[in-house]
Amino acid sequence: MERAAADATRVFVTGAGSGLGRAIALRFAATGARVAVTDLDGAAAQATLEEVEKAGGSGFAAVCDVRREEDFAAAAQRVEREWSGLDVLVNNAGVATAGTVLDAPIEQWRWVLDINLLGCVRGCRALVPQMVAQGRGHVVNIASFAGIANPPALASYNAAKAAVISLSETLRFELAPHGVAVSVACPSFFKTRLLESSRSQAPAAWGNAAPQMERIVERLMDKAPLGAEDVAEAVYQAVRRKRFLVLPHRDERQRARLKRFAPELYFRLARKATEKFLHQG
Repeated sequence: MERAAADATRVFVTGAGSGLGRAIALRFAATGARVAVTDLDGAAAQATLEEVEKAGGSGFAAVCDVRREEDFAAAAQRVEREWSGLDVLVNNAGVATAGTVLDAPIEQWRWVLDINLLGCVRGCRALVPQMVAQGRGHVVNIASFAGIANPPALASYNAAKAAVISLSETLRFELAPHGVAVSVACPSFFKTRLLESSRSQAPAAWGNAAPQMERIVERLMDKAPLGAEDVAEAVYQAVRRKRFLVLPHRDERQRARLKRFAPELYFRLARKATEKFLHQG
């Protein structure tokens, strides 16, 4: 069994019932870590916990709707009672949305911000005080490269993930004096069922504000070179090395540099590429 990384023996993961959250829980479990496996779906959380135990870890499963402070409070109390503190908090739970600024209903904006952004805020408010009290810990917020690239017809999703990046930078400043590190992961497309799970949660009355863009996203996910396990490995290594910005995809690291140092050139190239994909979609 791999020796656990320093300050990574007690781990709390939201949205751990499937996808990237499950992969992150299993990656830490491989080090023998104790993992709080939380998810909106209690049965899915329990199934992941069983995999955690098979992988060499331990822990507990709990229902946690990241829109409910009460759920976080109950989970935080259990962590404090059973583990006497926490080493790593992974705010992973999220949903995907599609639609333009003008077409997406305002209810969609409230929904995605409540989950993707305020879910991170609630997680931090509930669990980071334990890290501050012990003088060490690590917060990982899962954002997206969409929060950097801001492609069209994913308006509310882009904005929510960009806000998670900003939140993480703010936390980094605020928590550094307390010995608590912060990372924000911004993966691009990887093989996941995020769109499918998001459709099952979103109110049917909203319809689909951008079906063509959603088909393009599905195609890019299917063809992605990385899987959830690859992104989970990048997250794990960021915790070990206390790295702030996590860009698992090499191409996206190059695009991020281009956007920073040549924003107008980036815009022209990105617009051309987007139009090409839209015509193919």
